[in-house]
Amino acid sequence: MTLDFRSQLVALLPRLRRFALGLTASRDEADDLVQAACEKALVKQDQWQPDTRLDSWLYRIIQTQRIDHLRRAKRSPVSVPENAMPDLEDAQSADRAENEDLLRHTLKALEQLPEEQRAVMLLVVVEGHSYREVAEQLGIPQGTVMSRLARARLRVQELLAPTEQANEQP
Repeated sequence: MTLDFRSQLVALLPRLRRFALGLTASRDEADDLVQAACEKALVKQDQWQPDTRLDSWLYRIIQTQRIDHLRRAKRSPVSVPENAMPDLEDAQSADRAENEDLLRHTLKALEQLPEEQRAVMLLVVVEGHSYREVAEQLGIPQGTVMSRLARARLRVQELLAPTEQANEQP
């Protein structure tokens, strides 16, 4: 069981890192968060039930680790570096600069969301989990997932919408 658990854990690392990066907007913090979560998972692997989803269990550990870290740090603002996700380059696109600008604005909009909304948005929109799965992963009711996601989407749309002045023609 230990070998199977470890191989599953290794296979989940890219997804865990992407989730943590979305929560923290910092590669260093995300790596630290994933490392701490993996250490905790390895130490407490006997608490994981083999017939349940390992990714859900690990997302929950990451979420808890993040909350603990924020409580200790007394919630300092998160900043997204310009090169936060360089591996998302689209070299063949003629609209590369526009796409990079949209990505940069989207990341800034995501970082302005409350932590609870950001986590739900990342799990549903980026990771593609169902509302039920996210509810289980975060330990909240499915209705709460739906309302947090709806509020997050509206807020991101508001933040990304062009201002009325930008739409006016001179």
